[in-house]
Amino acid sequence: METSNRFISLDVFRGATIAAMILVNNPGSWDYVYPQLRHAEWHGWTFTDWIFPFFLFIMGVAIAFSFPKRIQKGQSKGQLLFHALRRSLILFFLGLLINGFPFGLIPGHEFSLATWRIPGILQRIALCYLAVSFIFLFSDKRQMVIWIFGLLSGYWLLVRFVPIPGFASGTLDPLGNLCWFIDSRLLVGHTWEFAPVPGFDPEGILSTIPAIASTLTGILCGQWLLSSRSNEEKTIWMFITGHGSLLLGILLNNWFPINKNLWSSSYVIFMTGWALICLAIIFWLVDVKGYQKLSKPFVILGLNAILIFTFSELLAMILWVISWKTPDGTSISMHDYLYEHYFESWIDPINASLLFAIVFVMLMYFQAWLLYKRGWFLKI
Repeated sequence: METSNRFISLDVFRGATIAAMILVNNPGSWDYVYPQLRHAEWHGWTFTDWIFPFFLFIMGVAIAFSFPKRIQKGQSKGQLLFHALRRSLILFFLGLLINGFPFGLIPGHEFSLATWRIPGILQRIALCYLAVSFIFLFSDKRQMVIWIFGLLSGYWLLVRFVPIPGFASGTLDPLGNLCWFIDSRLLVGHTWEFAPVPGFDPEGILSTIPAIASTLTGILCGQWLLSSRSNEEKTIWMFITGHGSLLLGILLNNWFPINKNLWSSSYVIFMTGWALICLAIIFWLVDVKGYQKLSKPFVILGLNAILIFTFSELLAMILWVISWKTPDGTSISMHDYLYEHYFESWIDPINASLLFAIVFVMLMYFQAWLLYKRGWFLKI
């Protein structure tokens, strides 16, 4: 997205977030992964659980930057809504492309419309972008705060008090919670096969509601950064608000546990706190102090974040689906062959797995660098 008076720190934050997302998604072996590079199994959080809410937060900041600029150029609210709808549809389509790839084109990897996963990372980004664009265009700051409070409190009330047949109201276990119930009824056969329980999806229908609130917090931060306050004041208050959000999230954890799978209200507040603190640090170092040289690789990644993420997911799938028979008659994928012969063969498995992921990120950075050098930037 474009920004007026471009904040390099936002590109750095976006690029670092995409790099982290690619890193945790592509270990050499899922049997050997450092705990912080896995999602929390259910309640709780790890470093990996920072990544997705950070991206939604960054998207909200970018909307706060780009939409006013478009309005200044003479675009109407109707035109901006059409732009948001078009962008959301493209993002949703890219998400479906990732979920369905390679669409049965490679023998042994069948494709069926009946089991094509509908939710996903890009799909949630698409829905949040569309919803938040509408809210931003027709709400002032006070109303957006009300939206955030309403979405988070309303979601908690739904999860806590709506009765589920066969389960106690307010069940927050993988099986029996309201998110699972809705997804397992409305998305039969179209949820993530590796979810904690069959029928549940971590990017499912109901949990998109608090994810919208995650994006709205980014808009409020973006408006703060665009204010006439001094850079020192902007940084200090992002730090203060961030730590306050962390404390509030931990407090609310007693009633609605911090949970990425459910995208719980406490999770939104807690992760918003971390996002504010991280952006404050990057803003102070990059935009205020001017330490931009070492941050350039993240800028390059951040300028084509969606394209690089999509390419990384498709390449990862190619490495898994291309396979052949070994002399002993067993089958091995290209991914496992590369990992076993060039990484695990000379280093202990867990570090070999991490090194594989790091090399994969570097490969994606090389692709982003090539696009950057040619001046090619994906504008959806």
